[in-house]
Amino acid sequence: MTTKEEQAKVLIQAMPYIQKYQNKILVIKYGGNAMINEELKSSVMGDLVLLKLVGIKIILVHGGGPEINEMLKKVGKESKFVNGLRYTDEETVEIVRMVLAGKVNKSLVNHLENIGGKAIGLCGLDGHMLKCEKQSEDLGFVGKVTSVDTSVIEDCLDKGYIPVISTIGYDDDGNIYNVNADTVASVIAGAIGAESLILMTDIKGLLEDKDDENTLIKKVYVSDIPSYVKQGIISGGMIPKIECCKEAIRRGVNRVFITDGRVNHSILLELLSDEGMGTMFINGD
Repeated sequence: MTTKEEQAKVLIQAMPYIQKYQNKILVIKYGGNAMINEELKSSVMGDLVLLKLVGIKIILVHGGGPEINEMLKKVGKESKFVNGLRYTDEETVEIVRMVLAGKVNKSLVNHLENIGGKAIGLCGLDGHMLKCEKQSEDLGFVGKVTSVDTSVIEDCLDKGYIPVISTIGYDDDGNIYNVNADTVASVIAGAIGAESLILMTDIKGLLEDKDDENTLIKKVYVSDIPSYVKQGIISGGMIPKIECCKEAIRRGVNRVFITDGRVNHSILLELLSDEGMGTMFINGD
C-alpha cells in the first residue's frame, strides 16, 4: 500500500470517532514533559487545532511546575513540597500567578494562534471561574475548588476560541490560590458537561506493575478503583490523579483518559483510533 493510501485509510478509520465527538466538549489537562519538550509541545498544539477544525470543542487546562521552580530559583526562594503538593506562601502564590497566568498561559495562546488556531488565555480569576478555600493550613495558599462558574468558558467556546486556562483560584476575602491542574480539569469537565477528559502524564497509563510498561491496564470501571487501591496497583502519586478521574465521571463526564504525553500526537492516537494508547476510565461495573 502506498503512503498516500495509508494516509487515506487512517482518515477513514478516524471518521466514526470524529463523528462521535463532533460539537462535543473535550477537556485536556496539559503538563509534564509534553510542556517542556518543544517537539512534543508542537505536536500537542497541532493536535488541538486539528480537533477544533473537525468540529470538536476544546478546553486546555495547563500546569507549569518547572517554570515556577525556575522563577523561584531566580528570586532565591526554595521550592517546598508537602505530600507531593507545592507549599505556597503569600510570596510564592504571587510568583505562581505571574508564571502561570502570564508567561506560560500567553506562550501557549501564542503557539496555538501561530499555527492557525483561535485561542484565548484565561485563569480561574476571570469571570470568578474557580472559587476556592484553603485545602490545608500545612499547604498555605493551595486551593480546594468549592464552586465553578463556566460562563466565560462557554462564551469563548461559542465564539470559536480554544480557552487556555491556568489554575489560579480566588476566595471572597481577596486571597489567590494555587490549584492542582488535574483537579481543575476534572471539575471544569464535570461542570461544563464535557464528553471526555484527557489527563496527559509522563507515564503510559495505569500499570498493573508500575515498573513494567507492558502491564498497561486499558480500561478501568470506576467500581474497580477501590480494589486496585487495595492491591497496591493504584498507589502514591497515582491516587490523587485517579481520584480526579473518578470525580470527573461522578460529575457526568463519559470517558476519562490517562495518556502518555511523551508520545507525539498522543491525543489523536487516544481519541481517533480503535486501540487508544493509555487507560480509559468509564462508569459501571
